[in-house]
Amino acid sequence: MSFILHPIDTVDTISPADFKKNYLDARRPLVIKGLTNNWPAREKWTPEYLKQVVGKKVVPLYDNAKADPAKPINSAAAEMPFDEYMDLIMSQPTELRIFFFNIFKQAPQLLNDIVLPKDLMGGFLESMPAMFFGGSNSVTFLHYDIDLPHIFHTHFGGRKHIILFENKWKERLYCIPNATYALEDYDVANPDVKKFPALDGIEGTEVFLEHGDTLFMPTGYWHWMKYLEGGYSLSLRAWDASPARKAASLYNLAVKGGLDSVLKMAFKGDYARYREKLAVKRANKALANGKPR
Repeated sequence: MSFILHPIDTVDTISPADFKKNYLDARRPLVIKGLTNNWPAREKWTPEYLKQVVGKKVVPLYDNAKADPAKPINSAAAEMPFDEYMDLIMSQPTELRIFFFNIFKQAPQLLNDIVLPKDLMGGFLESMPAMFFGGSNSVTFLHYDIDLPHIFHTHFGGRKHIILFENKWKERLYCIPNATYALEDYDVANPDVKKFPALDGIEGTEVFLEHGDTLFMPTGYWHWMKYLEGGYSLSLRAWDASPARKAASLYNLAVKGGLDSVLKMAFKGDYARYREKLAVKRANKALANGKPR
C-alpha cells in the first residue's frame, strides 16, 4: 500500500450557497469545469497569442532538481526569452517551467480576459494573479503556499496531474522544519514506502485537469503537480475570512520565509542536512503515534 488517493469532486457549475457550505467552509477541494465558460481567456489564450503579447521578455526557468542548499528557495536554473520558451514547451518534453510569473505586468490587457469568481467568495488579492508554465515532464515539488490563501487554479493547454493532501498530514509527508515544503527525496507519484514508511496510508486527492478546468484548493492544502503535456495555469488567490488564518499567514511569511532564508544562506548544507534528519525523525514519530487521528 502507498498513498490512498480519492477522486476529486467535479461539477460543471455550482451555486454560491453550495460552494460555501460544502467546499469553502468545509475546506474541501473541487474542480469546476465551467467556471471559465464566460472568460475570453478560455479560447483567446493560445500559445501564439501569449507569445505575441509577452514577446521576448527574458523569464527565469526552474527544473526538477532538488534545491541547492547554498541558494535561496526557488532559485532559477536557467533563463530564456518567453517566446522561445513557449515554442519549447509546446513542441517537446522538458523539465523547465516558469514559476509564479506576473504576466499581467508585461501585458495588462490580459486582465480583461478573466473574471474573478466573486460570486463564490470574497477576499481576492486582485494585485496578485500569477501564471505557471511547464512542458511535459516538468514537476512542481510538494508544498503548500506560505501565505495560506484559497486558490482558484485554472489550467490551459494539455493535461496536468495534481495530488493534494490536507495540512493535517504534514508531519507524515516529511515536512521540512521551518518551511512549507516536503523532503524532495521521494517520488510523490510513486513513493517508496519501504524507504519512507510514514507515507504509507496517507489519504489524498488525485486530480487530472484539462483545458479550461478550475481547481479550488483550500487554504493550507499541500499540492504536487506534473505537466503531462505542455501547458500553463493561472492562480487566483483569496484570503480566508478567519482572523486566525490571516495571523498564521503573517507568521509563516516572517518565520518560515524570512528567518528560514537567513539560516539557509548562513549555514547552507549543514542546515539543510539537519532539517532533513529532523523531518525524518518527526515523520517516524507521527507514524508511531498514529497521527493524525
